[in-house]
Amino acid sequence: MAPKREHLTFLRAARRLRRVRSLYTAGVLFWAGAAAWSGWLEPGSRQMWVCVLLLSVFTGLLITACLWLRRHSHVKFLASAASPRVAVTPGQPV
Repeated sequence: MAPKREHLTFLRAARRLRRVRSLYTAGVLFWAGAAAWSGWLEPGSRQMWVCVLLLSVFTGLLITACLWLRRHSHVKFLASAASPRVAVTPGQPV
């Protein structure tokens, strides 16, 4: 029973990671725009470097999430193949 539970936990984690991937993408776009804007107004300022730092953090998170999901994408197909397709009615012997 433990492998099935671990498999379901993995599927939930993958689903959450797909959702949070859009947040990471929005963060990359926002901090890229903020770094470009602050670099245009005051090149080399502390604010620009903070934006570049946060851009690199969100880029790293996005790359890590994408690589993890790509590496474990085969599990989605295993889950759909393992799910039961026959409906069992109550009172029917199994």
